[in-house]
Amino acid sequence: MMLVWLILVPAIGGLLAALAARGGERWCRWVSLAATLVQLAMVAWIWAAGPSAWHAAPGGAMRFSAEWIPQIGASFSLALDGLSLVLIALTAVLGVLSVAASWRSVQKRLGFFHFNLLWSLAAVTGVFLAEDLLLFYLFWEMILVPMYFLIRVWGHENRVYAATKFFLFTQGGGLLLLLGILAVYFIHGRSAGVYTFDFRQLIGTAAPPAAALWLMLAFFAAFAVKLPVIGLHTWLPDAHTQAPVAGSVVLAGLVLKVGAYGILRFVAALFPAAAGQFAPVAMWLGAAGVIYGAMMACGQNNLKRLVAYTSVSHMGFVLIGAFAGNSLALQGTVVLMLAHGLATGGLFIMAGMVHERLGTYDMREMGGLWAPLPRIGGASMALAMATLGLPGLGNFVGEYLVLQGAWRSQPAVAAVAAGGLVLSAVYSLRMMQRVFFGRPGRRRDLTDAIPRETAMAAGLIALLLWLGLYPRTFIRAVGSGIAVPAMPLMGKSLGPLTGTPMPLMGKSLGPLTGMPMPPAPAGGDQ
Repeated sequence: MMLVWLILVPAIGGLLAALAARGGERWCRWVSLAATLVQLAMVAWIWAAGPSAWHAAPGGAMRFSAEWIPQIGASFSLALDGLSLVLIALTAVLGVLSVAASWRSVQKRLGFFHFNLLWSLAAVTGVFLAEDLLLFYLFWEMILVPMYFLIRVWGHENRVYAATKFFLFTQGGGLLLLLGILAVYFIHGRSAGVYTFDFRQLIGTAAPPAAALWLMLAFFAAFAVKLPVIGLHTWLPDAHTQAPVAGSVVLAGLVLKVGAYGILRFVAALFPAAAGQFAPVAMWLGAAGVIYGAMMACGQNNLKRLVAYTSVSHMGFVLIGAFAGNSLALQGTVVLMLAHGLATGGLFIMAGMVHERLGTYDMREMGGLWAPLPRIGGASMALAMATLGLPGLGNFVGEYLVLQGAWRSQPAVAAVAAGGLVLSAVYSLRMMQRVFFGRPGRRRDLTDAIPRETAMAAGLIALLLWLGLYPRTFIRAVGSGIAVPAMPLMGKSLGPLTGTPMPLMGKSLGPLTGMPMPPAPAGGDQ
């Protein structure tokens, strides 16, 4: 039942917060904070138990299963392995920070706000735990509704447009995902005689190569909208710009990771041959996203819009690593997902702190804020350095491993993507110059970070240092929980027998799926 409670705690907390709002704003906020802290404590308890608590469980993962719709082969099936664990840990950490960051900035309809915020956390947790594909789709769609209301009700001037655009893009991707799931369901049922949505049983479903390619593209397109991949990204800058701070933290830190998780968990596992065939295209899309997102970030005047475009760039690295076809790149992908969630979520929190004091996100009206706001400026500098990939912080480790892994399969992609590192230094330093240095903007009495804000910033920086200095903590936790698509290596096909069987949610994928992802050894390039 631990897995069920990981979802129920924020869901129940959201209901209680809505009820507590009738008794006053203070109770609503404290109930929400308590719910997120309880979820974080549960994740910490599981993590502290060590890999034996989930890797050595029956089937290689902690599981909960109950009947749901047995007539169609759907069950309420949850599973937690290392990949799920680290992403749920990120969810719990950012959940606490989202509530804390909204302590003073949100003043209207507090009960409904915290209800939507906590239910979005519950839905994201459900996505990371669901093993039944129909249940996965249910949680996937559940994310959409509370996030729509967070942008639509508590956003800024153009919030209606941004919320509608977010809804349409996400709903379109969700429909493709549903069609893909149903197609796999019927193909497996006709070939195996068993109709089921159980992901473990659907692995290895025999489909004609052309059909498998189209099904893989349907899954990929749905996940690419959430990631987002260049060309499907246009909802993201608008949503981030108009969303409240908590909404931006959840979007950047968690909703984007849902798309990456879908690619890592399902695409190569269900469609290994098609994923390998499509991998070079996906990697070039990732490289294009790295450069495009960084260039767009360099030209922004709105602080939140700048940070939003950095996400497009960093998620390009994630896409490259997911399809690079080797364990080194996948290790970097996981580290980068965690580091991006912390660093970019932190920059949105810093932007919210500046907005609370100046009433604007326009960097043309800022400047010279380091003197009156040294603590906020120092924290923003640390997070900006993480974003540009400073050694010693988590982003550097993730990007380095992704590029090294990509070089082994597609050197040209790695070379192009490396240019994004130069551009990341440009937009990060330019942001700091325009906001905290240079000619002072409008003069007014400003108050530096209060203890609550200082604690949030210190926690984020500490976690980024942990990721940067001891990444093996997280790599070992993930273990071998990701399928690796067969990829061409420097122009030479690896062939279908690219590796050994590896477990995914407890089921061996067989030799046609890819290579294992072992923990990094003490020495060497891993």
